[in-house]
Amino acid sequence: MSVTETVGPVLVATEPLDLTADMVIAELHRRGVEVVRFNPADIGTDLTVSARFGVRPAPVAGQLRTPSRSADLERVRAVYWRRPVWPAFAHLGSDDSRFAAAQVRHGLGGILYALAGPLWVNHPLRAAAADYKPAQLAVARRLGLSVPPTLVTNDPDEARRFISVHGPAIAKTLRWTPYERDGIPLTSWAEPVAADEIDDTLRVAPHLFQTRVEKVADLRVLVVGHSVFGVRIDSGLLDWRTAYDALSYAVADLPERLVRALHRVLDHFGLASGSFDLALDGDGGFHWLELNPNGQWGWLEEMTGLGMSAAIADLLIQGELDGHRP
Repeated sequence: MSVTETVGPVLVATEPLDLTADMVIAELHRRGVEVVRFNPADIGTDLTVSARFGVRPAPVAGQLRTPSRSADLERVRAVYWRRPVWPAFAHLGSDDSRFAAAQVRHGLGGILYALAGPLWVNHPLRAAAADYKPAQLAVARRLGLSVPPTLVTNDPDEARRFISVHGPAIAKTLRWTPYERDGIPLTSWAEPVAADEIDDTLRVAPHLFQTRVEKVADLRVLVVGHSVFGVRIDSGLLDWRTAYDALSYAVADLPERLVRALHRVLDHFGLASGSFDLALDGDGGFHWLELNPNGQWGWLEEMTGLGMSAAIADLLIQGELDGHRP
């Protein structure tokens, strides 16, 4: 009897053009696993959901349907929550669009969140809770990871004092947010900051300041269940994301102590997977930078040959974290 005859499908929630999700879906298809891919923004004729509560032994029963696939909610084995887009209803007036968007988030989202049986990679509510850098810093420090001295403040005097004592320092955003200025798309990278650059505009919102690590390389570490993939990124850049064509990659062996600590971070936040950014100093020390609960890794598999998509497929097929991580 085949796998698909004994267990249900894997749901994959993501935007239409997602090459990373495509890699995982291709691996699942290669193994004969049923996949139902959908995007919340398609709600309507291209996405229909019905759920019943209190009328069957199962806590929730129903169906999620796209034009080409359908899934019985009580049979879903895993949910890969990649990069879904929620509908904006731009064709409606402002009040109607806001109302409709809220109904979709709390209706479709609520139905999916009610699925207690499937494994989530990762559950969106847990991923959202893990996506706060101050919380990450505190957890990382508590679990024994090396955390560069960091200040989060909207007090200009505090910022100047911190930079004077703990500099050289960098400034980083607390949350990447797309925006435009005068019609020009902008983004924010980690950048050097001096005490005399701080002015009263800082009071508008909290900012993150951090001691600059004297690094020799960066590390991106993908943890998937029990599997750990470390990639060393050499660039000579303060923020390697500013110039992908200047990067070189190598598979990195990680000390067991670091691996255990990263597993404990994911366990703390209730995540099945996560991408970690670390800085490597000249003495071989590893310094925490951040956790991305849903970070990109597809290009790293292409550059290194590491079996990242296969590991995610393994986890989704298994449908649960088998035992405790190290």
